[in-house]
Amino acid sequence: MKRPATLPAFSQEEYKKAHRLLATTVTFMMGRKFEEGDWANVYCTAKSIPNAGWSNLNIDIMYQGLGVEHKMLKVKSNKTITEYCGTPRMHPSATRSIRINSIDVDPDKVMVNVLQQYADLIEERREKVREDYPAREPDMRTGWLLWQDSLKEFLYFEEEMHPPNPNDYFAKWNESKGGGTRKPSKNLWIFEKETGIKRFSVTTSAGVKIQPYFDVPPPTDPNLYLFVVQGEITDAGMIRIWVAATTREKLVRLVDPTNPQELSNFVLETAEQVEKVGGVEATKTRNAVPLLLFAEAYEKLKSKFPGTNDDHMIQLLVEFFINQ
Repeated sequence: MKRPATLPAFSQEEYKKAHRLLATTVTFMMGRKFEEGDWANVYCTAKSIPNAGWSNLNIDIMYQGLGVEHKMLKVKSNKTITEYCGTPRMHPSATRSIRINSIDVDPDKVMVNVLQQYADLIEERREKVREDYPAREPDMRTGWLLWQDSLKEFLYFEEEMHPPNPNDYFAKWNESKGGGTRKPSKNLWIFEKETGIKRFSVTTSAGVKIQPYFDVPPPTDPNLYLFVVQGEITDAGMIRIWVAATTREKLVRLVDPTNPQELSNFVLETAEQVEKVGGVEATKTRNAVPLLLFAEAYEKLKSKFPGTNDDHMIQLLVEFFINQ
């Protein structure tokens, strides 16, 4: 059985650019949901390729023979995102472009039909990439992005996109009795013959769709990219935060934000005076810059000026100092 190998997605310079762009995106979100279009913009801008916009129907990235289908999965923030490395995860949907004629027949027969439809869809997308750029053989990939609900840490990797071979799998029906407001359902579970590992779950209620299982690479995989965009611990043990350029300008009037010791002292001294924190207006100018704090000051900042992100906390700090 041929399993997908991970592939390099960014050069070192592209990775640094993507980190800054992602940090900037989070800085200006102010608590809204992270969307597929946010990642598409970061990815395309970092790689200097046209952004055609995220699509739920067509392949997301198509540029000079490169075809990348992006899939995003939100995870909890109760552990570091690298703890998901080396584990299988299930994505809610690979595609809805499939049909099941009957759920009362041999599960293996249904599986063959479903996987063939999925393989045909992949081949259709390969042909579109080839038609767009016939000068090279299509480089078809799936890009997986895991992101914490706190928007602090992100993991990204790309792997080969292969059409599944039905001969490599077996299937069984799984019936759920439901409960509460949930209705009973019947899903098709598809397993690898070689290992017995579940690789797909095909829903039959509330719309047919394929839910694929994928393996997050180990942390040593050179093609795995970690992005920490809030409260990032640096090699020197300090904390890197990202704030809007306009927020930094406000800080300049009060303290030297380029001096970690001076900025940390300012945070600690101001936090000691806090009783109640007001609100701030969202910053509109989309340009973010990094600042450094000592760990003690960052923890005090989080406890005294809770906000939606690092920039918001610094804004609350500045507004409190000015208005006290």
